[in-house]
Amino acid sequence: MEKLGVEPEEEGGGDDDEEDAEAWAMELADVGAAASSQGVHDQVLPTPNASSRVIVHVDLDCFYAQVEMISNPELKDKPLGVQQKYLVVTCNYEARKLGVKKLMNVRDAKEKCPQLVLVNGEDLTRYREMSYKVTELLEEFSPVVERLGFDENFVDLTEMVEKRLQQLQSDELSAVTVSGHVYNNQSINLLDVLHIRLLVGSQIAAEMREAMYNQLGLTGCAGVASNKLLAKLVSGVFKPNQQTVLLPESCQHLIHSLNHIKEIPGIGYKTAKCLEALGINSVRDLQTFSPKILEKELGISVAQRIQKLSFGEDNSPVILSGPPQSFSEEDSFKKCSSEVEAKNKIEELLASLLNRVCQDGRKPHTVRLIIRRYSSEKHYGRESRQCPIPSHVIQKLGTGLQSPDFCASSLMQRRLEDKLVKLEGVFTKH
Repeated sequence: MEKLGVEPEEEGGGDDDEEDAEAWAMELADVGAAASSQGVHDQVLPTPNASSRVIVHVDLDCFYAQVEMISNPELKDKPLGVQQKYLVVTCNYEARKLGVKKLMNVRDAKEKCPQLVLVNGEDLTRYREMSYKVTELLEEFSPVVERLGFDENFVDLTEMVEKRLQQLQSDELSAVTVSGHVYNNQSINLLDVLHIRLLVGSQIAAEMREAMYNQLGLTGCAGVASNKLLAKLVSGVFKPNQQTVLLPESCQHLIHSLNHIKEIPGIGYKTAKCLEALGINSVRDLQTFSPKILEKELGISVAQRIQKLSFGEDNSPVILSGPPQSFSEEDSFKKCSSEVEAKNKIEELLASLLNRVCQDGRKPHTVRLIIRRYSSEKHYGRESRQCPIPSHVIQKLGTGLQSPDFCASSLMQRRLEDKLVKLEGVFTKH
């Protein structure tokens, strides 16, 4: 996979290290704000006592498929899959009932479900636009929203819950009800202030989901808990288009319901492999493992963090994402068998990226190309090259110049081609 990035003049935008399901893909990434008083950066807000927080994780149902069904209502009751290259990256629930699964090979999906309707989802524009509409809508409920990919958001409702509680009379508190499910059917104690806060949070979450459906036509699940980790885990318990609240007493039950430590958000591929080598496979294994040995093997900070996660402890704040600090374009290079074809593909992707940069209005300063090489283990080796964008090109971007001729003839393109020569071995291998 490759990544071509553009970084802000002030401090580079974050380099997205996420691995895609695609074996070979190309991204043009890292567009950040230019140095100015108007530059927007991720903000970490102070949070109150962790146990009193109310965090909601909103996860949209089969997002790409929903966008396609909204665009073409005739697809709504048909088994639908969204195809990117040779994979069905998502499918609607009609298709899932017939055996189709996310990230299934297209050929296998058609064998499972001959009537499957496939739509090309390689152009992410409409998905991206709808994703930001969702985030903007959630920000109307609380300003503290953190995007997590196209289809997920964290929302910190702590202050909003506090305000609603202040508006309730004492006799009204006893009438507060839950919206949605309570995890593990736990009994609610209306004398417990933490229970009350989470119930109010569940009501706000229901309002969010109703607004998403009424205004955007989208359905989604929600998890309500006292931290991000637990909210994300509990949001997927009842699907689709449902929500679940997790009361503190059920935290360990939820954590122990996980089949493997790699299901804990925050424990990635490499860390999971290290833990498995130590004989740690289950959540209980991690909880009871020697902290000293874990610190020796993984380092103090990582060891302490993941062991806390195994107990459901997560004090990380919801981070205001603000405007995206990176834009990306990607494509498979499966059909590229020469350097010329690879360069032509880069030109196409670069033209699309520059159009988005112009529409955004901020000025990037660095473009980066990252190549990810295919591996059967879904684990990719990476090489990268980057070069500065000349100031006169930045000025032209600021004027909104978006013509394909400009994209192809700019010094930026020529410099990228110079860099590509050094990477041609990667292309010719595939």
